[in-house]
Amino acid sequence: MAASIRANCRKVMCIGRNYADHVTELNNTRPKQPFFFLKPPSSILIPGQGPVLRPKGVSLHYEVELGLVIGKTVRDLDPEDHQGALDAIDSYVLAIDMTARNVQDEAKKKGLPWSIAKGFDTFLPISERIPKSAIPDPHDALLRLSVGDEVRQSDSTGLMLFRIPRQLADISRVMTLEPGDLVLTGTPKGVGQVKPGDIMRAAIEVNGKEIPEGRIEVEVKEREGRYEFKET
Repeated sequence: MAASIRANCRKVMCIGRNYADHVTELNNTRPKQPFFFLKPPSSILIPGQGPVLRPKGVSLHYEVELGLVIGKTVRDLDPEDHQGALDAIDSYVLAIDMTARNVQDEAKKKGLPWSIAKGFDTFLPISERIPKSAIPDPHDALLRLSVGDEVRQSDSTGLMLFRIPRQLADISRVMTLEPGDLVLTGTPKGVGQVKPGDIMRAAIEVNGKEIPEGRIEVEVKEREGRYEFKET
């Protein structure tokens, strides 16, 4: 089922800085309104399709997130239309937004785009598709990520600064959301580095119970190829 998500996804929209403690840990400024960036669908890594690959010279960071699989066309949504926003969601996934942090930091300092930092192949592991019925309220779920035996992230989606109706409204006034698109709703505190040999495990809980379809387990390995991070 996750394979169909990748096959049908035309764009991945990512909400940035949507948990206050995560904003603080990266020394960023708290946004006054949602801001978003794109990851390419080619970065999606479905379960069983291999490891996350760290490019040469990259400081690789994880960010666990709740993902929305869009089920209908959304254009210029009213931010107060909460039911309309929820009706636009077909299903959910758990996702790990991988970031080449040193690539991103250098681009930010120089005022350059940081698409590369988010866009490498394998930089978006996702779970199987989670039925909508399994998450009655997407603002009341626990996201958790471990590296090895150490829990690194564990927080409620209720801590989002901007809730899903506002996210979809702000995106859809700029870009039409289409069926199959994926929206990542932001990551809580605890992001950090992983290295080759590490195994990441992510899960999502509702009412204290883990959702079986929402599990991710993926290893990190070195990437072979021509890319190596160098100063721009």
